[in-house]
Amino acid sequence: MLEVKGIYKTFNPGTVNEKHALNGVNLTMEDGDFITVIGGNGAGKSTLMNAIAGAWPIDEGTILIDGANVTHLPEHKRAAFIGRVFQDPMMGTAATMGIEENLALAKRRGKLRTLMPGIKKAERDEYRELLKTLGLGLEDRLTSKVGLLSGGQRQALTLLMATLIKPKLLLLDEHTAALDPKTAAKVLNATDRIVSKDHLTTLMITHNMRDAIAHGNRLIMMHDGRIILDIRGDEKQKLTVEDLMHEFEKISGEAFASDKALLG
Repeated sequence: MLEVKGIYKTFNPGTVNEKHALNGVNLTMEDGDFITVIGGNGAGKSTLMNAIAGAWPIDEGTILIDGANVTHLPEHKRAAFIGRVFQDPMMGTAATMGIEENLALAKRRGKLRTLMPGIKKAERDEYRELLKTLGLGLEDRLTSKVGLLSGGQRQALTLLMATLIKPKLLLLDEHTAALDPKTAAKVLNATDRIVSKDHLTTLMITHNMRDAIAHGNRLIMMHDGRIILDIRGDEKQKLTVEDLMHEFEKISGEAFASDKALLG
């Protein structure tokens, strides 16, 4: 479903601020894989996700999604088959529009925009049932402006919007990092449910090692722009935070420097 072959990305080349963000990253995701990505600050996690999404061009390498070479495809064209949820709950929704209007926009993603009749009862009922699965009471607030929602409610809505039309690839960029623990748990549970129900190929960045272990069928760890650890299946299910710390220190030769990863 996703093939990343030998990609490199350097920021500010030839200057004192030169940063080698990606150093020959290779990654293959099978259909339905749910990979969690862990790593310290500056490890290359978000750079990898932005490269896949087309947010900026890579210097070298190839990116294929569902067999199609998208390496030189601009971000707005990749958006037709990529669903994405950002860390900031303010991104991904239209604040001045209602909940049902946001969902209607998401449902029409990739379709020719024409003068169409408003949201009909059957469509509204569909949205109400989808929102009910979140357990946040949004099904009774279809006409509420999204800007009035809490961060957690908005992030859960963004998740629904990103998956309303099944994407070939779902990218979750620390989508619970800005939420309180209780709300983050609800959004993660909704993520698991949606990914499982629709068999979505998913890449989820997190700073939280416990979340990285608890969710998905595969875990990768990044350091200095490289994937240094790739654990899946039964081996992943048996992992502990201490195991991950030990593996990181053994491979990288240094301590893992992220309090958020340990305290989550």
